[in-house]
Amino acid sequence: MTGNPSVSLLGLGRMGKPIAGRLLDAFGELTVWNRTASRAGHLPDRGATLATTPAKAAADVTLTVLTDLSDVREILHGPDGLLVGWRQLKVANPVLVVHGTVSPTGVAELAAELAQTGIGVVDAPLSGGVAGAESGNLSVMVGGEDWAVAKAMPVLENVGSTVIHFGPPGAGEIAKACNQIVVAATVTAISESLVLADACGLNRAQLLRILGGGLAASEVLKQKQDRWLNADFTGGGSAANQLKDLRFATVTAAGKNIELPLSQTLKDVFERMVEDGRGELDHSAVELTIADAARSGRTTA
Repeated sequence: MTGNPSVSLLGLGRMGKPIAGRLLDAFGELTVWNRTASRAGHLPDRGATLATTPAKAAADVTLTVLTDLSDVREILHGPDGLLVGWRQLKVANPVLVVHGTVSPTGVAELAAELAQTGIGVVDAPLSGGVAGAESGNLSVMVGGEDWAVAKAMPVLENVGSTVIHFGPPGAGEIAKACNQIVVAATVTAISESLVLADACGLNRAQLLRILGGGLAASEVLKQKQDRWLNADFTGGGSAANQLKDLRFATVTAAGKNIELPLSQTLKDVFERMVEDGRGELDHSAVELTIADAARSGRTTA
């Protein structure tokens, strides 16, 4: 990467680790950090540098694949934080990329705060799941100042296949909220159709096949159908995170004085799912909450 910006990635979870692998393939070198170092797996064997602290992972373009904005703030501050690392390494105008789905207002506030010290913040939430992270077929929704996005773009183009800059800091998160309304609606609609099919004695494998062959086909159906067929709802995109995303959508809408009736209903459904103790299951397990409600005669909303 001689002559190119240095790149690092912090957070080697289900999405971060395959993204790190793709960046390593693209650039030949990459610095990575994770709270539990063993999560790095074979990345060091492939040439990645494993940093012992966030400070030692500070780079020209630093990507974070963390769940919430509080996690990002935690690795920024303190004696081993990124802010110290950037100062010690004398990195000029570094860019912090936030890949997590976080509050649009919160990430805009972080960008304004860090801009005072010459640090750019690019919010770049992702859609496409683990399969997309592994193949590089992710949608990357980008918000940030033009100069920061321009600096991060050569890296982001190796993270996803569709990368679009929507506007200033926070704009990427708003785009992700829009995306998650569609995802949540699709997951819930397919789940509801399966509950009806089961009640009427239809074969759900045949139903999913016919849905996939017509206008009801979707990437959600393609990626989730085995879960619905095998009742395997462990791992995946959690219902708790889906609920968090829907809350961002409804709060953003309220800030614009608009009502999103479907989003509100979806939020209510996923709140019931989390209350039922299914928050850590894949969001496709909303089928179970819908089925429970159908049997008991109560509403999910």
